[in-house]
Amino acid sequence: MFKTALVILNWNGISFLRKFLGTLVSYSASQSSIIVVADNGSTDGSVEWVRSNFPDVRITELGENHGFAGGYNLALKQIDAKYFILINSDIEVTPGWSESLIEFMDKHPEAAACQPKILSWSNRSHFEYAGAAGGFIDKYGYPFCRGRLFTKTEADEGQYDNITGVFWTSGACMIIRSEAWKKCGGFDSSFFAHMEEIDLCWRLLLSGYKLFYLPESVVYHVGGGALPYNSPFKTYLNFRNNLFLLYKNLPASKLHITLFKRKLLDGISAVLFLFTGKFGNVKAIWKAHMDYYRGVKEMKVKRSAIERTSEDNPLKYILNKSLVFEFYVKGNKTFRKLKTNF
Repeated sequence: MFKTALVILNWNGISFLRKFLGTLVSYSASQSSIIVVADNGSTDGSVEWVRSNFPDVRITELGENHGFAGGYNLALKQIDAKYFILINSDIEVTPGWSESLIEFMDKHPEAAACQPKILSWSNRSHFEYAGAAGGFIDKYGYPFCRGRLFTKTEADEGQYDNITGVFWTSGACMIIRSEAWKKCGGFDSSFFAHMEEIDLCWRLLLSGYKLFYLPESVVYHVGGGALPYNSPFKTYLNFRNNLFLLYKNLPASKLHITLFKRKLLDGISAVLFLFTGKFGNVKAIWKAHMDYYRGVKEMKVKRSAIERTSEDNPLKYILNKSLVFEFYVKGNKTFRKLKTNF
């Protein structure tokens, strides 16, 4: 059994592997860890390139594209380690990044997962969209981060250089205790990609675990590597999976009213896309809602299976305000201006 397994889920990412894998190996290798590239059926020569250039990196070939959620589920079943570090292929790590995360987890057995500070690779003074300085959601399920509200990212000026509890840790780069991963069932493969880590983190919180952000560990993320940010397919996944997320995890007292209001907000988003000529995104939202209704029966089974040791515990990390209203109406464009109680 290894202490730590660093696992990169790859799908046609040879350009990122060429750019970043060498640094990852240099700054992460130790006798107690293993580095794994789990390949989701790439056709760009990724597997052959890794095998030729990094023979000590283990390769797990998954045969086809199972998505982010399904791919990691299959890959981690084949690995025996105390900690899993999930890291995207388009991330540049820094010296000591993994040691800081591992040391933190060793000292905090209550922690199920922890994420580093995630900065932008192309604009290195700013936080990056996918995780920034730790994730939260508002009462309607909109994800945001310390350092990122919607698409607006802040400059890193040390304002979030404190260790803090969070609602979700970023799937772009996170360390998770394998025991907690297995207990809570890993990612929900129905999500395919996007928000599967938020869903898992919600289940971890409901099971009594804690989640953290650790600023001492720093990585740089390119972002949008596998799926561009303006892709209608990304829009589809985000809107469908957000409804799945709420349906599965909300307490019964808040479920129906929250879903009703969220659907209204989705309708407003569709109208805005329509008036700006983004017809692909309008279609994506419509399809997301139709597929949500088709999937409700399956989600109902999953909802009933979720262990809720404390329904109140996760709620303290949920913003009891509308992020849409705060950002677009009140003009609060940064995390600190939201006046949270986190």
